[in-house]
Amino acid sequence: MSKAKNKKKSKDLLSKSNQRLADNRYARHQYEILETLETGIELLGTEVKSIRAGNINLRDGFCLIREGNLLLHNVHISIFNNAGSFFNHEPLRVRKLLAHRKEINKLETQVNKKGLTLIPLNVFLKGSWIKINIGLGRGRKLHDKRETEKRRQSERETKDALSRY
Repeated sequence: MSKAKNKKKSKDLLSKSNQRLADNRYARHQYEILETLETGIELLGTEVKSIRAGNINLRDGFCLIREGNLLLHNVHISIFNNAGSFFNHEPLRVRKLLAHRKEINKLETQVNKKGLTLIPLNVFLKGSWIKINIGLGRGRKLHDKRETEKRRQSERETKDALSRY
């Protein structure tokens, strides 16, 4: 019986350690995501506590590559309430993303040649580390959005029709 309890506890800890903290659903609507990359993020202590509390907004965020570094811009991490003003962080500061040099070079060539954009998709815990998924995306036009909405609607209708029979 004790082995079963230990297995259950370890599963609970695993699911808790790999949880999604924030999601950018608007990015999937605005952009066609071609490729994703999981990166680390350089954070301050109060930023980590604030993100774990769920106080992060990815909606207006974007990534740039400057001088060989992958930088995250315009992502709002609210100030941590339980810290003094001297120890707190700037909510909209530019943060460095941690990725391998080959990955950064590959993204840089694709962004420069094809006119694509790097967008933060979600922030999640991986063990005790905070990770961020960034996507290489191409902006959608209005007719593309309408086309995908029509396709989804027809899929829903066929699924409903099949479930009735």
